[in-house]
Amino acid sequence: MTYEPPRVWQNTSSGGKFASTNRPVAGPTHDKDLPVGKHPYQLYSLATPNGVKVTVLFEELIEAGFDVEYDAWLIDIGEGDQFSSGFVDVNPNSKIPALFDRTNGANARVFESAAIMLHLAERYQAFLGHDRPEMLSWLFWQMGSAPFLGGGFGHFYAYAPEKFEYPINRYAMESKRQLDVLNQRLEDVDWVAGDDYTIADMAIWSWYGQLVLGRLYGAAEFLDVDSYEHVVAWAKKIDARPAVRRGRMVNRTFGDDESLKLPERHSRADFDR
Repeated sequence: MTYEPPRVWQNTSSGGKFASTNRPVAGPTHDKDLPVGKHPYQLYSLATPNGVKVTVLFEELIEAGFDVEYDAWLIDIGEGDQFSSGFVDVNPNSKIPALFDRTNGANARVFESAAIMLHLAERYQAFLGHDRPEMLSWLFWQMGSAPFLGGGFGHFYAYAPEKFEYPINRYAMESKRQLDVLNQRLEDVDWVAGDDYTIADMAIWSWYGQLVLGRLYGAAEFLDVDSYEHVVAWAKKIDARPAVRRGRMVNRTFGDDESLKLPERHSRADFDR
């Protein structure tokens, strides 16, 4: 059946996973304060690709020797935690991750994953690379491209209540084009910004690296990810880093591997448990 849009759109349940938390207005749905720990950085997140970007960076900074302790609190988006009054105060867009920075007496909120990554990397002058324009270009390439992969391909392939050929084909084509962009880049360089491992690699890996490693949407075979050999090699190289493994665990509650689940993180000792 062909859908004929009305003259004026009206809210209706779209069905599918996460439909119960979708709505066309902003702001809180309920009053609830966010928990606060003892560390200078308070992170409120979930181990989706966007959340993993930030926890990987935190763990990479710690691995590099910086004193960057943080509390990571779970925000369950399936339960609507992102619409609490406390979370909306830290991110009016109601998306994870969100950060309160209390270092040196500050009480600054930072939201949007790339903004958080830049905020931390610039503060510690780490993982920025020697070619700043190239690093920034690839970091924001990820921010502009991933919605087509996640909200486009991932939604229609894995989460929509029904399978429709047109949107799956449309977004599969775009996802494969993006993988080819990345594959061609990584044919010539070790890391996306050139010679240095940077926050751009961390951000892109969280989406595209995990995709080619078979961790997103059950779509590795469908998208023929093994044909992007340079992306796969790069993804495996990053996946082997100890800080990346720890970062993947933080705020994770899903999946079959219980050893990878750490719903909250408050100290380095949490990983030992």
